[in-house]
Amino acid sequence: MSPIGMTGLILFVCSFSGKKIYLQKLNKYSLHSLIMFFLQAAIVKDSSISVSRIAWSPDGNLIGVAFTKHLIHLYTYQGSSELGQHLEACFVDAHVGGVNDIAFSHPNKQLCIVTCGDDKLIKVWDLSGRKLFHFEGHEAPVYSVCPHQKENIQFIFSTAVDGKIKAWLYDNMGSRVDYDAPGLWCTTMLYSADGSRLFSCGTSKDGDSFLVEWNESEGAIKRSYIGFRKKSAGVVQFDTTRNRFLAAGEDNQIKFWDMDNTNMLTSTEAEGGLPSLPRLRFNREGNLLVVTTADNGLKILANADGLRAFKAMETRSYDISKGTTEMKVSSSALVTSISPVISKVERVDRSSPARPPPIINGVESIARGIEKPRNLEEVSDKAKPWELTEIVNPVQCRAVTMPEGTDSACKVARLLYTNSGVGILALGSNGVQKLWKWGRSEQNPGGKASTSVVPQHWHPSNGLLMTNDVPENSEEAVPCIALSKNDSYVMSACGGKVSLFNMMNFKVMTTFMQPPPASTFLAFHPQDNNIIAVGMEDSTIQIYNVRVDEVKTKLKGHQKRITGLAFSTSLNILVSSGADAQIIFWNTDTWEKRKSVAIQLPAGKAPIGDTRVQFHSDQVRLLVCHETQLALYDAAKMERIRQWVPQDVLSSPISCAVYSCNSQLIYATFTDGNIGVFDADSLRLRCRIAPSAYISQASSNSQTVYPLVVAAHPQEPNQLGVGLTDGSIKVIEPSETERKWGVAVPVDNGTENSRTATSSATNNPTPEQLQ
Repeated sequence: MSPIGMTGLILFVCSFSGKKIYLQKLNKYSLHSLIMFFLQAAIVKDSSISVSRIAWSPDGNLIGVAFTKHLIHLYTYQGSSELGQHLEACFVDAHVGGVNDIAFSHPNKQLCIVTCGDDKLIKVWDLSGRKLFHFEGHEAPVYSVCPHQKENIQFIFSTAVDGKIKAWLYDNMGSRVDYDAPGLWCTTMLYSADGSRLFSCGTSKDGDSFLVEWNESEGAIKRSYIGFRKKSAGVVQFDTTRNRFLAAGEDNQIKFWDMDNTNMLTSTEAEGGLPSLPRLRFNREGNLLVVTTADNGLKILANADGLRAFKAMETRSYDISKGTTEMKVSSSALVTSISPVISKVERVDRSSPARPPPIINGVESIARGIEKPRNLEEVSDKAKPWELTEIVNPVQCRAVTMPEGTDSACKVARLLYTNSGVGILALGSNGVQKLWKWGRSEQNPGGKASTSVVPQHWHPSNGLLMTNDVPENSEEAVPCIALSKNDSYVMSACGGKVSLFNMMNFKVMTTFMQPPPASTFLAFHPQDNNIIAVGMEDSTIQIYNVRVDEVKTKLKGHQKRITGLAFSTSLNILVSSGADAQIIFWNTDTWEKRKSVAIQLPAGKAPIGDTRVQFHSDQVRLLVCHETQLALYDAAKMERIRQWVPQDVLSSPISCAVYSCNSQLIYATFTDGNIGVFDADSLRLRCRIAPSAYISQASSNSQTVYPLVVAAHPQEPNQLGVGLTDGSIKVIEPSETERKWGVAVPVDNGTENSRTATSSATNNPTPEQLQ
């Protein structure tokens, strides 16, 4: 039996018996067989082939069917009485032997099918039947799969009949974990509706059943639920609902647990007629539960909300096709109250992940993504006379310091937020990487990086550190780091070999690029995590394929070491910057150089110093940062459009600069400890955060402390993190009353502020500079 779902006031249940598959409709307290379809003739003639598992797609438009012999089929649900075969025979030989489970997933926002089988493999297919991924590593037939997305990390849990649990990312890089399921036999895994908690239920060969909650990060059992009594002759099935309850079928009963209590909450025999191990599924709202009966029927159990839904159905009538046959159901009452306790469960909050949002073609309703202004001050800044906001006291902003992060002998050389926004990753000048994570709490319900709570200095239970290969003359090494877009692994170097670390257990997956020359900047290709652009100390850029351990091509054009790399997928270009104050545009299809531009330096300034590049979210505008300036470039035209140079209150050299996540702000740090918040379009200064606002007096008195690096939160545009020369790391946000950095800078009748300069004929690159 597959998960059930409500469409309007109609409940659809997909079930199977032998080679027959039923799509059943609940109407006025009765179950009708809406559709019963036979399989291909070849299957019908083979008595040894039967249906092993079926699954609905998340949107309810597709039904996936797995068979006991090598096949899977995909059917399209087209309305109340139409079911068409989506694929004829594309999935023949999906596995060698039986297909044991089938599920739907969304890797890279593409609806796909995940299968596993007796051949010990997990496979991912697109809807046309093309195989996308192929995972091997189990040593026994794979019993079940559980695709999931946590934050923006997409992965698949799989379980085998030897009790091994593994996790796979969509990168063909092998399993990331290796757990043992209790009972060491068949187990299924499910997440709570909000995706925050992981459970498994299974049975040992001796018949003992286990229902547990997992601590994912540690690979350990968090709690085991009590209440199984009978030695089972098969595998116990279970389901979760409302982020609060668990249900399992065992001993001719349905048993319920509160997720936070290991003791069984209640049980019901549903007025009898249940098999020894009934299968069961909650609907998405959690107010209805379908269970199988001993005479091959189905029963619907309901709580108070479910009963109200049934009563609402009585006021409407539904037409049943003349050709349909009434499904045989057990003679007992079709609607049974689950229990007085369960009936007291409150309705799911309408914004909860337990309630499926309206999604059209994979895109949420625009209205859901529009945040309403919090107050009238945020509706319009034009009513205020504009002036630069100065943050000089700690009470004017919020800041939190990373615990165990201060090491005066080790500067913070590189700083990154995880793409999910739940952690921050720092690379020290000693080559050691540290990770801090925020957890969910009353003060921080979203679990994202925040100044409201202190994060945890996180490390795996194996005690490993992410330590890079560092040469003896480490003072001259240039630390570099890059994080994969799914947060699954981090690549870094500090003068020695480049190391690829597994972010779940900190193990080194591989090393490459043995110096000399040493790597000085790293960037993942945005469309293929196996392709890496590696900037080198000898001024070259190597395009390296990790999977085959091969340099595809070597780009030459700079005169000094590479200090920055940025990809634009919309323009199909790679932009590189070097310590020679040059930026070069490369075609990513042919890897040919398109143009070289020298940044305009102040008179008498030698072309030295690190130059960094970062693309705006539109993938066209380019931020260029040098100690002498901030500049904006039009990457399509490959020319500069605006420039800002240090002056007035921000007159020290720039140490680093980045776009905010929405590309509306630019955060720039300076060697005197100041932080500037700029309008990203005009490069006009909007807010200054003085060092006195976030650096303690003791630190500033003992030595000159300033930010070497700055990072922007990936989802919160007004949050930034800085890594300081004393080894400390701080996350900074505006005060609770302000909630943003200063006031939006007005445009003076379309003219630019005198603090910025636009490009003109006099400052365009010369022909010599384009060589």
